[in-house]
Amino acid sequence: MSIRTTSGDRGGSAIMRKAVQRLSGRLPDLADRLVAEILRGEEWDRPAGLRDDLWQMCHIGLGHGMEAILDPGGGRTDLEWAERLGRRRAEQGQPLDRLLRSYRLAGKIFWEAVVETVGQEEPAHVPTLIRHATRTWSAIDEQSSTAAAAYHRTEYDLLRRSEERTRAVVDALLEGQGVDGGLLATAGEVLGLPEQGRYAVVVLGQADPPGSPGSPGSPDPSGPSGPSGRPGGADRPGAAGPVEAGGMRFIWRMRADTQVALVALGTAGLDELIETLRPQARAHAGVSPVVCTLAELGTARWLAELALRTCWSAEPEIALLDRRLPGALVVSQPRLAGRLGRTVLGPLYELDPAYRDVLLATLTTWLQCDGSASRAAARLYCHHNTVLNRLRRIERLTGRLLSRPNDLAEVVLALSAVRLLEPAPGLPPDA
Repeated sequence: MSIRTTSGDRGGSAIMRKAVQRLSGRLPDLADRLVAEILRGEEWDRPAGLRDDLWQMCHIGLGHGMEAILDPGGGRTDLEWAERLGRRRAEQGQPLDRLLRSYRLAGKIFWEAVVETVGQEEPAHVPTLIRHATRTWSAIDEQSSTAAAAYHRTEYDLLRRSEERTRAVVDALLEGQGVDGGLLATAGEVLGLPEQGRYAVVVLGQADPPGSPGSPGSPDPSGPSGPSGRPGGADRPGAAGPVEAGGMRFIWRMRADTQVALVALGTAGLDELIETLRPQARAHAGVSPVVCTLAELGTARWLAELALRTCWSAEPEIALLDRRLPGALVVSQPRLAGRLGRTVLGPLYELDPAYRDVLLATLTTWLQCDGSASRAAARLYCHHNTVLNRLRRIERLTGRLLSRPNDLAEVVLALSAVRLLEPAPGLPPDA
């Protein structure tokens, strides 16, 4: 598609080029005026180094703009410069609106200087020049758009690299590499976490955990998200940076079959952590004990995974390791626990499966009711004598007396082995 150029357009371009030729010798003065205008509208005081940088950027940018007018067939050096400047300001962390404001002011200073020059030298040409203003401001708009696009691309690249670095540091800490002093220093720089502090690790299992893709209110794992759909803002799987919730900071990492969070507790306790996780928990979760250094996070992750493995009920549980130590002991030694289950409860697996399940359910409920047959009977909808008869049947089959502490401890651990090691139906637990 061609654009018809009128004699007025050609005349306006000629007047503009003639004015710019005269202005080229005043480039430092124009840079001074632009810098003064930019600084006048800012609410912060730039250090001397940044003022010098600002002057250099203004001087170079105005010069490239003049080149584009004087030599329109020589390439768009003004756009190349706008792209470089956009990248530079993003790398410096300066706000985009400050960059765009500088372009608007540059257009204002430049246009006023052109009109002033033409008005002094050839005032009769000012009306023709005014009709040419649209092209000048279109060029300024094109430059600022190019700078903004480069800014956004660079900002995204910086964010991605920052997230990759954050993920690498968190993974190293959770894998137990915190004994490396260099890693601890990097963690302080990248994560803003002190070496000494109060930390815990949370491990979420599968089964559509809170915040996972597809769950209601789940955040987009590719970038920052607001608090919508998160229990207390805590379940931010995939997030690279800390997420604040309940006075705690959560940094989530995705694993193949779990999601792991490094939690900086601050002054919060583990009960507060559990309450922050609970509102929308849709999967089992394991919570480690409190550790006092970043170097202990590898151990904390392992303990949280053990706590997660003690969950067996159909409803989501949040398991605190220190409240699941017998079960954690079982899952941490599956071969030995399997042998214990076979040795103690093996005779029950010679019974009819339906009756065996009734006995195991009665034993489980009786233990949950702190050894009260009456409470267990109410929960099982049977007479308390029925509960007692079933418990005596278990004692005869296992050769253990539930009133004898050592025997009871064996039965409890064996029952945990049956529940947690998931033997094949109808078979005793095996290694």
